[in-house]
Amino acid sequence: MHPIIKKWLLPIGRAIVCLFCLATVLLYLPVIVGMTGTKTPSPADSGVQLRVMDKYDTHINNQTSNALDGVISIEKVYWLNDSDLIAPKPKADGYVRGKTYADVESILAEAKPLLGEQTLLFGPESPVARGTEIRTYRDETILVVSWKELIGSSMYTFCEVKLSHPSQFRRFLSGGEYGSQIQVPASQMAATVNSVVASSGDFYSFRREGVIVYNGQVRRSDTDRVDTCFLDSQGNLLFSHAGELNGVEAAQKFVDEKGIRFSVSFGPIMIENGQQVEIDRNYYLGQPPDPYPRAALCQLDDLHYLVVMVNKELGATSTISIYTFSDVLYRKGIHTAYCLDGGQTATLVMEGEVVNKLATGSERFISDIIYFATALPEGS
Repeated sequence: MHPIIKKWLLPIGRAIVCLFCLATVLLYLPVIVGMTGTKTPSPADSGVQLRVMDKYDTHINNQTSNALDGVISIEKVYWLNDSDLIAPKPKADGYVRGKTYADVESILAEAKPLLGEQTLLFGPESPVARGTEIRTYRDETILVVSWKELIGSSMYTFCEVKLSHPSQFRRFLSGGEYGSQIQVPASQMAATVNSVVASSGDFYSFRREGVIVYNGQVRRSDTDRVDTCFLDSQGNLLFSHAGELNGVEAAQKFVDEKGIRFSVSFGPIMIENGQQVEIDRNYYLGQPPDPYPRAALCQLDDLHYLVVMVNKELGATSTISIYTFSDVLYRKGIHTAYCLDGGQTATLVMEGEVVNKLATGSERFISDIIYFATALPEGS
């Protein structure tokens, strides 16, 4: 770029940012003023818990990124607030389905800027089960690829996700708050929060064990019998084993030091630091030796994840033990893997549909999901 042109572009970019900031302040000023003396609606009343200044910060960041696009050479970064229960709506035209790798190859190629040097687990050699679809979603902040493989006599549904920012990996509790007694199907919760793809979590309201962290606060700490999976502020999965972090004080210290955003407590841990973990046959949850539908949350790389469900479907005649589950994931090269609640709870939702075939054919009413959202502002 010519030095004279570059000299003038930066002031112009700054001027555009200032104009956007001023316009946004004027846009939010009536809302902020109107908040004075007004009772904030509870999540149970409205389904949404908003912090206006956090939304203002996010709006400024996202609109500034849009304003500077093509003006000065900086990377656009979009992000979401944990205090906002509802994410932006995915683009309707972002979803594409196909029967073969060739049908979605162009979508995956367009995601190269998001992937960077990382590679997808899904590829041209992936043995997609006959009679099933490959489902994808892509925008500049997220890529999702879901497909099925018949392994042994069980059907594995894989969902690979790559994000641009940690805030796009989220957790939602039915009723919009911790401790709510409301239970609803995963697909309903997924639609409520505008997820791109969502999975059932740990059904925390059904049991008292484990460390439950929500919005950075420890709500429960009883780890004598279960392993816990945490998500930190960088988007990494961290584990504590059964017997560690007992007591709210010890758990909150860990949460503060590690920058933990939320947790799920079911387990067991199957793979940690690239090594299979020895699983006790008498682990408190999930009945490790017995055949059941299974669910797992895995991490492949930075901001790169895999959700896996195992069911009977389309010629698949059996479910699996946790030991078989761990072996299959390990052979796939998975570095980090943790069991979510399985059985009838295990549900994967994408584009408003349950992707895996459930044991009884209908969804269970549950208390929570984990989900992945676009950070792209609506209308961008």
